Amino acid sequence: MPVEQTDIAGLLVVRWDTHGDERGFFRQTYQVRELTDALGREVVLRQGNHSHSAPGVLRGFHAEPWDKLVYVVRGFAMAAIADIRPESPTFGEVRTFMLGEPPEGERIRLFIAEGLANSFVTLGTEPVDYLYDVSGYWQPDVVQPAVAWDDPDLGVEWPIEEPVMSEKDKQNPTLRETFGDHPRLR
Repeated sequence: MPVEQTDIAGLLVVRWDTHGDERGFFRQTYQVRELTDALGREVVLRQGNHSHSAPGVLRGFHAEPWDKLVYVVRGFAMAAIADIRPESPTFGEVRTFMLGEPPEGERIRLFIAEGLANSFVTLGTEPVDYLYDVSGYWQPDVVQPAVAWDDPDLGVEWPIEEPVMSEKDKQNPTLRETFGDHPRLR
């Protein structure tokens, strides 16, 4: 089955076969109806985004107010998805994936439901092109929750010690700073 559920509600892995020959390859990357069936709700994608990042760049954790479907088309990156939804039974848990060009990455897509925090770090010596389709339009005045990339409660084992980051991402709060009274953080 091309769409796989993970143990975090709303985090799906979309895996399609690659058909290649001496000319290159072809692969389908998703079907909205399969995502809708897997989630049990309609998926509507409204805006496409393209992030181009130099080697060693880390972006996130960001929990935008929309669903996101991500795909690395060039290079490879490690994605880390954190559940920061306070009502979720998997609050504070993280799953990681190697995305992009084999052998270091895998040509999969991730569907990341609204409320899950997405982060990724580019690996290797080449830039990474990270595409993501989202269910909402970007609005500059909407607050987007964020969490520190090195939050000890998330415990992500990043394969890089000193990533290149935006000043904004360097200031992201920890889970404890945002959800200090949550029972899983006591």
